[in-house]
Amino acid sequence: MRARTLLPALAVLPAAALVLAGCSGSSASGAADDGKINIVASTNVYGDIASKIGGKDVEVTSLISSAAQDPHSYEASTQDQLSIKNADLVIENGGGYDPFIDTLLDAAKNESVEVVNVVDLSGLAPDDDHADEQHTDEAHAEDDAHDHIEGFNEHVWYSLPTMAKLADELAKELDELDSANATTYTANAKAFTESLGTIETAQAAIKTAHDGEGVAITEPVPLYLLEGAGLVNRTPEAFSEAIEEGTDVSPTVLKETLDLFGGGTVALLAYNEQTSGGETEQVKTAAENAGVPVLSFTETLPDGKDYLSWMTENVDAVADALDR
Repeated sequence: MRARTLLPALAVLPAAALVLAGCSGSSASGAADDGKINIVASTNVYGDIASKIGGKDVEVTSLISSAAQDPHSYEASTQDQLSIKNADLVIENGGGYDPFIDTLLDAAKNESVEVVNVVDLSGLAPDDDHADEQHTDEAHAEDDAHDHIEGFNEHVWYSLPTMAKLADELAKELDELDSANATTYTANAKAFTESLGTIETAQAAIKTAHDGEGVAITEPVPLYLLEGAGLVNRTPEAFSEAIEEGTDVSPTVLKETLDLFGGGTVALLAYNEQTSGGETEQVKTAAENAGVPVLSFTETLPDGKDYLSWMTENVDAVADALDR
């Protein structure tokens, strides 16, 4: 957890957003008018977890709130700016995944807001100094894909141990903001991590039965979950990297990827349905033609799901695919 250190605002938002940020209609910090703590999360994954820990005593706003929204190309709105301005606590993924949060924070000038950077909290990044790296307007204009730490998988919400850390961190922060309800926040975090433990037990059972088996991916989105189950990614790195960055896959790399499904090298394909394209469709078709199970994974919560039910279904789907 860190208090927000203000930097010069990046000129990414329209001028109206900056004017809106300067309005004085609402308090920039402290509990909401109804006494609830204002939490803003970059995605509904973190928003859901915050709601589980805070319960009825928090008001949570998730800026990316639907599976129909593409986090890779998200553009913040004036309403997002107002939400950040009035936030007591902000949850960002970090690692270059959601840099629009830093842009909003810089423009909001909310000096009292606390920020949880989940990549920093995870301890998974090879160099945490890069996790808060700011990006220029020119870089955003030239590259619609989100920038990320070189060689690092920033999709840390698929790491179950990291989400346990997040639950504990949120309980601590909410305690500082609202000590009267500290016991509730601690109990909610404990219940959440116990439920995570049940999912981790199922994940460990997969590892016991299938440790070292190969899988293919279109993007590294679910890799922490798969690796925690003892599975090994056999996909050429250049393929998933090109898909994630929105660049063309070379014919050689594409052939290497398609060939994975011909000789029993991989037991399943993990497919990111939110960023499908011609090349990923070819890979999906090759897997289906070879009888390799194709499992869909998303970057945000599917509609109607919460984090725990979502991860339970993901782990169960992996087990079912491998045990068939």
